Amino acid sequence: MQAFLNRPLDFSRYPYVYLDATYLHGRDPARKQVISRAVIVAVGITATGQREVLGIEVGDSEDEAFWTAFLRHLRERGLSGVQLVISDAHAGLKKAIARCCQGTSWQRCRVHFARNLLVKVPKASQDMVAAALRSVFVQQDEQAVLQQWDQVIAMLSEKFPAAAALMEQAREDVLAFRSFPSEHWRKIWSTNPLERLNKEIKRRTRVVGIFPNDASIVRLVGALLLEQQEEWQLDGRRVFSELSMAKLDNTSDQLQDQQTAALAAAA
Repeated sequence: MQAFLNRPLDFSRYPYVYLDATYLHGRDPARKQVISRAVIVAVGITATGQREVLGIEVGDSEDEAFWTAFLRHLRERGLSGVQLVISDAHAGLKKAIARCCQGTSWQRCRVHFARNLLVKVPKASQDMVAAALRSVFVQQDEQAVLQQWDQVIAMLSEKFPAAAALMEQAREDVLAFRSFPSEHWRKIWSTNPLERLNKEIKRRTRVVGIFPNDASIVRLVGALLLEQQEEWQLDGRRVFSELSMAKLDNTSDQLQDQQTAALAAAA
């Protein structure tokens, strides 16, 4: 299991990387207390469209230092070719991504964003606002996505200015998926693929209740992830086809041109 969790990652590129955390209860031997332990998980999509568990870590909280150490360890093991990181908007994680994943785009999970948006409107109007937000993600091309986003902002501006302001602020983060192949959109605009894995971790660890230490969490969760990885390898299914993954080479060139143009404009 340790060999699996620390294996080299330089045998493939990982254009897409999902990051998320779940929480388990563990005992702190020093303080003799039961405390919440953050278990962070990374899953990558290889250049051929297959899923791989990249690693896990256990710690006190999801602060910047914790995430930064985790991401640096992945890079030391050979993680490369990352074009898009998909996660929620936790402040510490955002800073760690900016520090350790320079040159990549960041996709803010649309599900987490929807929750943040709905707290900005009265409960009676939340269904309407949720439906309006969903209308953005049924559009078929990049221009239509942007136009619908702007229409939803305009609709919310009069009655719910705080919600409209949040959408304006989060435009590029939530809509980062639009710069990638449309065949991939549904699976890269949220962390749902990883959250399903986290739910399985919760289900399988529920029988333990309270872990005696962090090492015991790593042993059990690591074994579960190894089991999941073996299942993915045996079924042989790809998340994305090799043909659609090949389109990412053009996407990478376009993103690099956009970043160069932005730097030139700033100068």
